[in-house]
Amino acid sequence: MAERISRNTFIMDKPPSVHSYAAIVGKKEGDGPLGKHFDAVYQDTYFGQDSWEKAESEMLRLTVLKALEKGGLTKEDVNYMFAGDLLNQCTTTSYGLRDLEIPLLCVYGACSTMAESLLLASLMTDSGIGGNVAAVTSSHFCSAERQFRFPLSYGGIRTPTAQWTCTASGAAIVTPQSDIGPYIKGVTIGKIVDMGVCDANNMGAAMAPAAAYVIKTHLNDRGLTPEDFDLIITGDLGRVGGTLLIELLAEEGINISSRYKDCGTMMFDYENQDVHAGGSGCGCCASVLCGYFLDKVRSGEYKNILFCATGALMSTTITQQGESIPGISHAVHISHGKD
Repeated sequence: MAERISRNTFIMDKPPSVHSYAAIVGKKEGDGPLGKHFDAVYQDTYFGQDSWEKAESEMLRLTVLKALEKGGLTKEDVNYMFAGDLLNQCTTTSYGLRDLEIPLLCVYGACSTMAESLLLASLMTDSGIGGNVAAVTSSHFCSAERQFRFPLSYGGIRTPTAQWTCTASGAAIVTPQSDIGPYIKGVTIGKIVDMGVCDANNMGAAMAPAAAYVIKTHLNDRGLTPEDFDLIITGDLGRVGGTLLIELLAEEGINISSRYKDCGTMMFDYENQDVHAGGSGCGCCASVLCGYFLDKVRSGEYKNILFCATGALMSTTITQQGESIPGISHAVHISHGKD
């Protein structure tokens, strides 16, 4: 069973492994620098459905099935599932996974959902009660625009700090300790950090302080430095938030600049794809993790990474009332070896 070494941080007793994983994305994401790393790129962003919300649900379902297929598993082999998305009432998750008949716990952490799901799946598996547990999430540009911003036909102007919600999904199947990695060595549960950012078009700035908090906490709790990791990876801070994160940690005497990556800045080609400050959405870091980074850790190219998905816990209702945007981030230490 995992050992709690502080209020926030747990170290795994028998590090669970990420047995299999999959990532599916839409056309724009497939046209980006990471396109060849995803399991499937759909040119039809409707995914054969008749609405954007149904499209996202279908994408999520297909991603889970792909992860099962790659691991030689059936849905009956998965004991539990932690999953969530950006839409009200976790619409994507509820409708996309309803036919799989896997016991489900819906979670909501905005764009931090992949780290939250993976963290919970790992703790449950290491406790001995979980068995095989799936961590799943997704986002879709068009469904997110409809809920959080404007109808696509409105044609609103995007500010330079705005980010592009990725049409993407990621799924990881966490299993009890095996001879095949990657392994989850430790996790840190983040807290809400709100520095008063009210601009819904600058979510990177809203989330950066939460990312700084969880990275600092994870390192301090375990007596580690950034040099103990090949990479420290955030979910979707984009260009603006990523720059702020480096500055915030530097003020605390922590220099991550030489080993820092952000999934939102990796997803798109800034020169040829108009995404302003970068990618965002639950599916952004989920697909980059499951399509790119986990393979790199499994092969041994990266020995240790700290995955810190970031979320802006924004409500359109209360944001329109002038409230600020709370941010949150959770950290997961993913390792090539289990020792």
